[in-house]
Amino acid sequence: MKVLLAVDGSPDSDAAIESVAARPWPAGTEIEILSVAHPFPLIPEPTMMGVAAHSESQAYQIERARKIVDSAAATMRDLAATSTVTTTVLEGSPKHLVVDEAESFGADLLVVGSQGHGRGRGHRFHLGSVSHAAALHAPCSVEIVRPRADRAGGS
Repeated sequence: MKVLLAVDGSPDSDAAIESVAARPWPAGTEIEILSVAHPFPLIPEPTMMGVAAHSESQAYQIERARKIVDSAAATMRDLAATSTVTTTVLEGSPKHLVVDEAESFGADLLVVGSQGHGRGRGHRFHLGSVSHAAALHAPCSVEIVRPRADRAGGS
């Protein structure tokens, strides 16, 4: 079985990590942990000050994504001992790259956090969310994990 776990460091993402790590996966299961670095867009302007800010944002987001997948991998390796765990960091649009990676990896299951749980009506109906895009476009089964009610909102 191949499982793609998309993480972003949010409480919703942490719930997805816990959910995947707690299961008794069949021996030989491959778990790929993916985070997508998404720096703010480069907007050309005459002073070119945005280029430096874009580069700093890009480097920060990539480093942050690496830390997120490394932390999730450590949890997985401790709790999902019968599985092979790999990590991937990509750069670009999360809602597109998560779906693309599910296809490239040949995932049987894509697991994502709910991304919007408990944040109000506007976020629940935000059509650009990764979980929404995954549910509509992933080439495999999709599981959207919500944090437990006593943990919603972080802490």
